Amino acid sequence: MTYLALNAVFLALAAGGTVAALAVARRRGATTPRPRAILAAAVVMLTLTAVFDNVIIGSGLVDYHPELHLGLRLGLAPIEDFAYTVAALALLPALWAAIHREDS
Repeated sequence: MTYLALNAVFLALAAGGTVAALAVARRRGATTPRPRAILAAAVVMLTLTAVFDNVIIGSGLVDYHPELHLGLRLGLAPIEDFAYTVAALALLPALWAAIHREDS
């Protein structure tokens, strides 16, 4: 299985979870995640992912089979490595909105 296929499955599950969690949050009348806050978090998290992925790949702790990824890299990190960060940026704020209880 290629990294792209694995990411497609993972991102589909994360997207489904995000949609479900946002539906629960809206039904409860909870505050939903703010796009500007998610964008700010995305800048930070994607930057950190790029830095630390390059460090662990460059140090030899992790390697990727060259035939299993697209070949697009950001430094040493295959572009597919960023899918998990993108999924977390969508899913975690939605889950927080769905389960967080605001004190009145």
